[in-house]
Amino acid sequence: MTLTSVCVYCGSARGSRASYAALARDLAGELARRGLTLVYGGASIGLMGILADAVLEAGGRVVGVIPRRLVERELAHPRLSVLHVTDTMHERKARMAELADAFIALPGGAGTLDELFEIWTWAQLGLHRKPCGLLDADGYYRGLLGFLDHATGEGFLRPEHRALLHVAGSAAELIELLERHAAPGAPGARLEET
Repeated sequence: MTLTSVCVYCGSARGSRASYAALARDLAGELARRGLTLVYGGASIGLMGILADAVLEAGGRVVGVIPRRLVERELAHPRLSVLHVTDTMHERKARMAELADAFIALPGGAGTLDELFEIWTWAQLGLHRKPCGLLDADGYYRGLLGFLDHATGEGFLRPEHRALLHVAGSAAELIELLERHAAPGAPGARLEET
C-alpha cells in the first residue's frame, strides 16, 4: 500500500518519561524522511505539539484538525502547513480519517484511546481499509495489549480483527508494517459483536 499521509493520535500531555517525547520525535523524523504528511489533532501542547514541531523542523508537512472550542482556548498550533477548524469532536475525527491513509497511536490518554478504538472499529466493520498501528514505547501499552489478547481468547474480539491492529516498538518498523498492510475484503457492517 502506498502511503502519502499518516494520522497520529497522541497525548495533549507530555507524559512522565522523556522517552515518550523521544518516540514522538523519532516518528516525526520517519514521517518527514519518507515524505509523509502528518495529520493530527492540531494542538500545540503535549506530545501533539512535540510531534508537530519535530515534523516541521525536519521540513515535513503538517495538517491539523481541531474543534473551534479548543481554538478559542488558544491551544491551536500557530505554524502548521494547514489547519482545519471543525465545529465538533465528531467532525474532527471524521475529517482526520478522511485526510489520512493510515493511523498510528503514540502514548496518550482517554482521547487517544477513543480515536484509536473508533478508527480500528471502523476497519473491523469494513468502513475503511486503511491500516491502524500502535507505537508501543517502554511497554506503555503492554497492559492494553494483554487485555486485547484476553478479549480475543474470551471470544469477544475475533483473531482477524485483532490482527488489524499492527504493533511495533519503533517508528520505522511500524511504518513498514503499515505499508505492507493487506486489508481483508470489506465484509460490510454486520450487526454482531466485534
